[in-house]
Amino acid sequence: MTHFDTIQEFNEMLGIETLHPMVSVVNLSEAKPMKHIRHTNGFYSVMLKDEKFCDIIYGRSRYDYDKGSVVCTAPGQVVGIEPTNPDLGSHPDDLFQPVGWGLFFAPEIIHGTALARNLKEYTFFEYQANEALHLSERERGIFLHCLHEIQTELEHNSDRLTRRLVVSNIEILLNHLLRFYERQFITREIPNSDLLVRFEQLLKRYFEGNNAMKNGLPTVRHCASELCLSPNYFGDLIRKETGKTAQEHIKLHTLDAIKRELSNSDKTITDVAYELGFQYPQHLSRFFKKETGISPAEYRQKIS
Repeated sequence: MTHFDTIQEFNEMLGIETLHPMVSVVNLSEAKPMKHIRHTNGFYSVMLKDEKFCDIIYGRSRYDYDKGSVVCTAPGQVVGIEPTNPDLGSHPDDLFQPVGWGLFFAPEIIHGTALARNLKEYTFFEYQANEALHLSERERGIFLHCLHEIQTELEHNSDRLTRRLVVSNIEILLNHLLRFYERQFITREIPNSDLLVRFEQLLKRYFEGNNAMKNGLPTVRHCASELCLSPNYFGDLIRKETGKTAQEHIKLHTLDAIKRELSNSDKTITDVAYELGFQYPQHLSRFFKKETGISPAEYRQKIS
């Protein structure tokens, strides 16, 4: 596993001139041919894949995309690009020429800026590669225009406004990606609806079986994993589709499960708490009163 700690190290591998030590815009078709490598970076990357015969590698998984897919990664994530066309070579020591564009920026350049404070909004940096953004031709044009603006500023003689302008243009690009992802959520309404059904069924099965007793209350991370999605993508999709967060959905199902079990007069509140995955009975009581305004005992008395 190769690790590139700095932008300059990565540019040297690509054979690209370093115009700025903390930001780089790369036309991969102009980079030197590379070997099939997986690597980690000490910086953020936004990569547009512009060829068909190529797989994006993320962690241990391989994903094949058509032209016009964008994958964003945060520092420390494993990523790579490998060819699938036999003419490009398949042996690990074979060289191949990737085609596409990349923006790479170090965390240090955004320190102390509004972008750093708002970076958590750009949850797509934690998406998996199979949750890549698929651009329309118009969106691709906007993406490349943003890269051009950043590159133009990098080529300008550095002055006191260089960093501000570069970071501003990076933020504009990331905001466009947010908008494009919202469009993608909408245009995939049918698959997303199917996912919502599966999510609801997953929660229902979780509480009907003994999963809660063995593993505790369900979490967003657990549900996302069961549905083969990253927690961030899953959470963003659920919120976009329903107006509620995934955690709110889990709370609703938890509350329904408590009410259902409380209606069984043979079970004590302590029994209900442990069966539904609460660590202590008082945790269930606090949760229930916060959500309903009454205690479990008062609820049981009300329905009796």
